[in-house]
Amino acid sequence: MEIRNIAIIAHVDHGKTTLVDKMLRQAGAFRDNQIVQERVMDSNPLERERGITILAKNTAVSWHGTKINIVDTPGHADFGGEVERILRMVDGVLLVVDAFDGPMPQTRFVLRKALALGRTPIVVINKIDRPGADPLRVHDEVLDLFIELEADEAQLDAPVVYVSARDGVSTMDLDTPLQDLTPLFETIVDNVPPPPHETDGPFQMLVSTIDHSPYLGRLAIGRIERGKGRVGEVISLLPLDPNEKAEQARITKLFTFQGLDRVEVQEASAGEIVALAGLEGVEIGLTLTDLEHQDRLAGIAVEEPTISVDFMVNNSPFAGQDGKFVTSRQVRERLYKELERNVALRVEDTEATDTWTVSGRGELHLTILMETMRREGYEFQVSRPRVITREGPNGERLEPYEELSIDVPEAFLGNVIEKLGPRRGEMIEMKNPGQGLVRLLYRIPARGLFGYRSEFLTDTRGTGIMHHRFLDYGPWAGPLAGRSRGSLVSMEHGTIVAFALANLQERSTLFVQPGDSVYEGMIVGENARPGDMDVNPTKEKKLTNMRSKASDENIQLEPPRELTLEAALEYIEDDELIEITPRNIRLRKRFLSTSDRKRLSREAKRERASG
Repeated sequence: MEIRNIAIIAHVDHGKTTLVDKMLRQAGAFRDNQIVQERVMDSNPLERERGITILAKNTAVSWHGTKINIVDTPGHADFGGEVERILRMVDGVLLVVDAFDGPMPQTRFVLRKALALGRTPIVVINKIDRPGADPLRVHDEVLDLFIELEADEAQLDAPVVYVSARDGVSTMDLDTPLQDLTPLFETIVDNVPPPPHETDGPFQMLVSTIDHSPYLGRLAIGRIERGKGRVGEVISLLPLDPNEKAEQARITKLFTFQGLDRVEVQEASAGEIVALAGLEGVEIGLTLTDLEHQDRLAGIAVEEPTISVDFMVNNSPFAGQDGKFVTSRQVRERLYKELERNVALRVEDTEATDTWTVSGRGELHLTILMETMRREGYEFQVSRPRVITREGPNGERLEPYEELSIDVPEAFLGNVIEKLGPRRGEMIEMKNPGQGLVRLLYRIPARGLFGYRSEFLTDTRGTGIMHHRFLDYGPWAGPLAGRSRGSLVSMEHGTIVAFALANLQERSTLFVQPGDSVYEGMIVGENARPGDMDVNPTKEKKLTNMRSKASDENIQLEPPRELTLEAALEYIEDDELIEITPRNIRLRKRFLSTSDRKRLSREAKRERASG
């Protein structure tokens, strides 16, 4: 059977997971009466909630005698570790671009990797039925992007298919009527080269990704580069360091992919994407080879992390009330276990036995880990993110810079430009694609984006869209202005009362509501002015002969600001922490006692005065 291996790459929300759904349906991967949920490839609950792909997924369809292995890759730059590995086991890429938005920062990020590896691109302009869609303008923008990324001549001649993934229809030419996805399937079969299939040589395969089965343990997934893999065969696992000794293991099970299922087979040949069971010590980037011919394949280079946070054991007064896993041993084991499949993550022990430094590709990369651990029953605390700096060739200090893309209605343009100035943002481009929106492109220190998203949504009244991706390391930009407002900090332990909040809400934005439990040092809201304010949210009204408790029921409170993990990470300062439990996300001061904080504040003032 002929084989084609392709990856689908796109910016977040440009419709690639929906497109895979329709390809599976039209290629007969599901029975006629089978009930299948929408966006079937986003199987992780976090992916379904956020509408993004986090983990790469494998599937396969058969089209007129050709097997097409399809890998759905993450579109977010924070998951570059996933993308890098996937592109190593495919020969072509479907570049899905929204017919209204055009190429976006993440499109550029993933496409650059694909072109550098020499993969054959097919451009899929999706959502051509969307109001305001302009597929011809977007086609020109994609060509400009290919030229900018130094695509070779063959890549510049990439075929273009116009698609509505939601309706499952496509055409090669906008003047011809839309039909089903046949034009897309034919384009893949005709343009993507078959994988190199040297079936006679000794077995060789690069492990591109790892999966885990509760029954079989670790599964090594990758493309067989040479020879055949057989069940029962003993193979070598070549470590990343050539000086280390190779391990041996027996292939106990061998799977290929068909539809959404793994199909058990006895042997598979070069060019096929497979999953192998029985290799206990297998890691991403290892080469699997025949015992007699230990030829190493080039490993997978993954971009270095740019942001780090401290994970700590929860030591708040409410520690252990929600979670199953709260000890330092349990938290440490879970963090190190994450390294097995999350290749772009780093975990380091610190001098404190209850604190670990965790580094990742961005805030989203780290908050997905926090949310996953929280749902598994872990309790822990995290610090404010820090950027990871480097030393330049002349000993100078370098920090990570991001490319920030903003779509904003013209009415709010001034607000956005004004706020990005103090954050050391440097405008690269400003264009007006129509529809009353202006697109801005900035180069900005990663530090400058901390805490900006919530400010941006307020400034644009929720109508602006922002995306950013890692760009490069550049000179240290100097001090940046921090948060302009202080926090409301509880000075009492107890239950929050409506009467107390009614007095506070005039001068603050609240994070809590009546009936919530609170402890000394917990942050209950944002002060309207700079500087922190100690408050008592448990204070009840004094009862007199003239006033009764019943009048409390007439108190009108605004709903509290909902704290997501991303919002909390953006909000906190260096002297604050986020307490994360399966049921709650709370903000707190590092030092809970009011007297301790006052003493430290006095000492800091004295030091500044003497310095």
